[in-house]
Amino acid sequence: MADSETREIPAAVVLTANAEARIAELMAKAPTDAVGVKLSTPRRGCSGLAYSVDYVTKEETFDEKIETSGGIFYIDGASVLYLVGSTMDWVEDDFAAGFVFDNPNAKGACGCGESFMV
Repeated sequence: MADSETREIPAAVVLTANAEARIAELMAKAPTDAVGVKLSTPRRGCSGLAYSVDYVTKEETFDEKIETSGGIFYIDGASVLYLVGSTMDWVEDDFAAGFVFDNPNAKGACGCGESFMV
């Protein structure tokens, strides 16, 4: 590859069309100071880490930034290593709705599905 050529680096997390549509819905009703939606993996639950999606009011230096048709999606810089190669989807059925993750880095999850371990 020549010096002038650059290779696009794939995003750490792939968003399905349903996930992007849900981000658009969230941003359409976001607080006025929100700059996007952010995925992080706080320590929580019996397996150690959980997925958390929240509005953010400022871009952090080490966050990964993914531009979607409905708004900016951030991945917490400290969480990227746990999420590389994951797919994030939005799933709704008669009884529940929520983001669902297919994470190849997860080595196990708790019985209720709230948390995972790497």
